[in-house]
Amino acid sequence: MKLDDEQRDLLMRKLEEMRTEHRDLDDVIARVTEEAPFDQLRVQRLKKRKLMLKDQIAHIESMLLPDIIA
Repeated sequence: MKLDDEQRDLLMRKLEEMRTEHRDLDDVIARVTEEAPFDQLRVQRLKKRKLMLKDQIAHIESMLLPDIIA
């Protein structure tokens, strides 16, 4: 799939937003687990969101890489 400049710019912005949210989730998870007792369900949901973001980030990165095999 060939991306034009506008699509590539849009994906790059989305990628940066997702990377920021992924990093922010690390901080949120750390703060939640510092509380005693902490909400295990909330931590599981945060970790699930973080994993989903990681998968989406990998997908967008693969879209942005040029095809090596022609």
